[in-house]
Amino acid sequence: MEEIESCCRSMPDTRKIGHMIRELNGAFKKKFITCGMAAGLDEVTLMHGWIMGYLYHNQEKAVYQKTIESDFCIKRSTVTTILQLMEKKGYIRRAAVEGDARLKQIFLTEQGKEIAAKTKAMIENMENTVIEGIADEKLDIFYEVAQKLVSNMNQ
Repeated sequence: MEEIESCCRSMPDTRKIGHMIRELNGAFKKKFITCGMAAGLDEVTLMHGWIMGYLYHNQEKAVYQKTIESDFCIKRSTVTTILQLMEKKGYIRRAAVEGDARLKQIFLTEQGKEIAAKTKAMIENMENTVIEGIADEKLDIFYEVAQKLVSNMNQ
């Protein structure tokens, strides 16, 4: 009995917010990869999917690297690496802006648009599976609490 108690003391407390967020994040990533492979999107990383979805929904707006940096809260060097890889894979193209050759607007390629649409459908299916059996009232509470957690962490 003493052996079990000492073992349990070293296990993480599952009633800690940080632990639960980490567990949710890991489970979401795993589900995304599994669903992505089933949908033939195994080449697409989670971040590439998010960015392509963002570009897909903002096609009518001018999107620059700086926009992605601020909207996704990612450092410039990280975004540069991500965008270079996405461009190499043919998902996006960058075009110089008239009047400022240093500024590059980011566009989805046709391949990127196709993948973004497939990814969107896959995520919608995945989300429906994830929330299955959870009452709308409970989901409202979850979103309210999650938003408050983000707000508290950004203070």
